[in-house]
Amino acid sequence: MDILTGLFLGQPLWMWLAFLGLVIALLAFDLGVLHRDGHEIDVRESLLLSGFYFALGLAFGGFVWWQLGARSGVEYLTGFVVEKSLAMDNVFVIAMIFGYFAIPRQLQHRVLFWGILGVIVLRAIMIGFGATLVSEFGWVLYIFAAFLILTGIRMLMTGHEETDLSRNPILLFMKGRFRVTESLHGDRFFVRQLNPKSGRMVRYMTPLFQALVMIEIADVIFAVDSVPAIFAITTDPYIVYTSNIFAILGLRALYFALAAIIHRFAYLKQALAILLVFIGSKIFVADMLGWEKFPAEWSLGVTAVILASGVFYSLWKTARPR
Repeated sequence: MDILTGLFLGQPLWMWLAFLGLVIALLAFDLGVLHRDGHEIDVRESLLLSGFYFALGLAFGGFVWWQLGARSGVEYLTGFVVEKSLAMDNVFVIAMIFGYFAIPRQLQHRVLFWGILGVIVLRAIMIGFGATLVSEFGWVLYIFAAFLILTGIRMLMTGHEETDLSRNPILLFMKGRFRVTESLHGDRFFVRQLNPKSGRMVRYMTPLFQALVMIEIADVIFAVDSVPAIFAITTDPYIVYTSNIFAILGLRALYFALAAIIHRFAYLKQALAILLVFIGSKIFVADMLGWEKFPAEWSLGVTAVILASGVFYSLWKTARPR
């Protein structure tokens, strides 16, 4: 019992185990029950599943509030909203990757499911490393803040840039170093085929696995922005990690509905850029005003206003003319 109540990364071990147990149960239910037959996910199912994950993420925020206090609860909710919003930009990339490899909709859930397992591990490593840096060197937070401000400014100035996946160095590396099939082989990531050079049966990588690798790489790139953003909101590794994972779980479920209407959020990127500048700036503002920390309630309110403005402006500008 003493082991469970002992602290791990600032919080009792039982809280970490409860969260991981919940995530494992959700993934098992998703793969073993909801998508056991590998069917194509329609918009209705996508919205229902996303709504379930969103409600669960909010409910977990209530648990954080109950266990750790109101301030931690607000910080979790702010991190949850920020991560979900930043991950929206990832939907553009995922849709582009699936389109490039011509992955049919009935196989896309398989890629996203295994992708979320990679996200859980990779985010844990990045957040653990970031938490260690912040606890040992407090000035690292100012580097995170400056990085967020510069990233937001760069996003505002560059706008939307077209990406040519055929020239991606990771993709070129996989094609140059591994045996790759030209076409899909059902839901298989690897297949055994006859090697025309040696005449033996060898293992080949399929485009489905290449799509999985590209999505994982894209998530790492996006985490470079999102992880510092949440550390600028709170330095509690538990709140940072749990808000990250719950936001990503829900967004992957929502992908199948968003992919068809993503063009309606044309100006969301500008809103996200302004949000990054705000999150980075509030650390310096708190220091200038002599505050211990920027008020969590203000941070949540400003975040909600920025994102709501970006969404409504996008919907208004992309609406069909009468």
